[in-house]
Amino acid sequence: MFLKPPPGVVGDAATSAVPAVPLTRTSITLIALALLAPFLLYFGTVESIVSIWNSSETFAHGYVILPISLWLVWRQRENFSLYPPKPYAPALLLLAVLGIGWFAARLGEVQFVAQYAFVAMFPVTALALLGPRLAGSLAFPLLFLLFAVPFGDVFVAPLIQFTADFTVWAVRATGIPVLRSGTRFELPTGNWSVVEACSGVRYLISSITLGCLYAYLTYRSTARRALFIGLSILVPIVANGLRAYMIVMIGHLSGMELATGVDHIIYGWLFFGLVMFVMFWIGSYWREDAPESAGAGAVPPATASPAGTGAPSRRFGTMTAAVLALCAVWPASALVGERVNHNPNPVRFDQLAVTWPQAPEFADWKPDYFTPDARFHGVWQGPGAPVALNVLYYRNQGRDKTAISSVNRLAAYEDTWHELDATARTETLAGQPLKLQESTLRGPRGALLVWSWKWIDGRYTSSNVTAKLLQARAKALLQGDDGAALMLYAPVGDSPDTARAALRAFLAQQGTALDAALTAERAR
Repeated sequence: MFLKPPPGVVGDAATSAVPAVPLTRTSITLIALALLAPFLLYFGTVESIVSIWNSSETFAHGYVILPISLWLVWRQRENFSLYPPKPYAPALLLLAVLGIGWFAARLGEVQFVAQYAFVAMFPVTALALLGPRLAGSLAFPLLFLLFAVPFGDVFVAPLIQFTADFTVWAVRATGIPVLRSGTRFELPTGNWSVVEACSGVRYLISSITLGCLYAYLTYRSTARRALFIGLSILVPIVANGLRAYMIVMIGHLSGMELATGVDHIIYGWLFFGLVMFVMFWIGSYWREDAPESAGAGAVPPATASPAGTGAPSRRFGTMTAAVLALCAVWPASALVGERVNHNPNPVRFDQLAVTWPQAPEFADWKPDYFTPDARFHGVWQGPGAPVALNVLYYRNQGRDKTAISSVNRLAAYEDTWHELDATARTETLAGQPLKLQESTLRGPRGALLVWSWKWIDGRYTSSNVTAKLLQARAKALLQGDDGAALMLYAPVGDSPDTARAALRAFLAQQGTALDAALTAERAR
């Protein structure tokens, strides 16, 4: 990714058959057209990226990625003279793979995959138009564009868990007693909770982005670059644990008067800034100065034809046309598929033929999911314990309304309910094996045992990956995208086994009615 081809070398066995093409005004225009067209063809994906930049401070740095990438290319502008462009047809295969990946991601509504596929089209397009030599010499500036994709939410939960583990361990090591419940813990002076803002994902993403850029600009050897990038991943994770411990101790020692409001965030960013400054300062002692300009002593490559002749422009024109065709076919296919899969009928999933007697509500818990097209909730008296069911039904799903998403959670990080643990189980529903996730939620009125799973394309699964594949398959076969998220739960009480027995009895006795209702709504 960081290597540059040696100066003065103008051809190799793989590309010497294609003559070098001088950069005429027409060639530059065609390159610009090929690189700008995807912004219009994939405008929906561009819009989804920018909307996340606007709504999340974690990814606000995305606005500076393109300017930095262009600046890095400008720093190496002499490479355009050393390695004249050679249109490279094999790159079209990579572009086709990315297009298929984007199309599949759109079918399954896997937003970050579609975004990565879109952004990756730019370095691959550069490879197709400029050739391996020139594009290879600009590999890092081109691949740096991938940092514009707002990806990282998947790391929030494990980072929260690590931060909670580290903080509780450090506080206990200090000699202060701690009572912990999931990611929440209590000290003699007050209560604390590790929420999304405390996960450190902002620090981690910022550190990795800056670390890669710093390593590229400061070091020449791959080993030093890899080492510094590794540190830029490890250091912010550990530093965030120290930051959380520091804030808890400031609050504890001040009687909960300091580090509990806005200053909580201020202290965190100041600490992170100090850690990054120290890391870059130490890294500067092993910097490797850039060698002399590659153009010194390099032999100017011979061109196949003088500037202004028609052959180079025709080669660029042919390649540009091929690139634009490969880029355009997938958005067009997605548009046709969306129109065919669109179901205009409203969802009316508002009743379920359950034979158990109804029971009073026993918990005020609601899952933190995207707003569905229809929501069903019922409470019944089961053997030994009451049982409640939530069904969130979705149709014509999109990035702002989907049953399967990393941001769909049983409980929001700052909710009064919080998840203690989760394990996989296999039960039976309507005579078929049912893989589900068993979670324990704790709230102000006690604990709940929750069984959750998804219903996609008429099948049940607890795996988001499997659910996305089922959704993509259904839309590819033009069968619509109806899906549902289901949560069956009961109060834990004195024994979770009693709750499990009640939930299992519901699936055995009422599962057929649930399956029939879902199937009937999908067919409507």
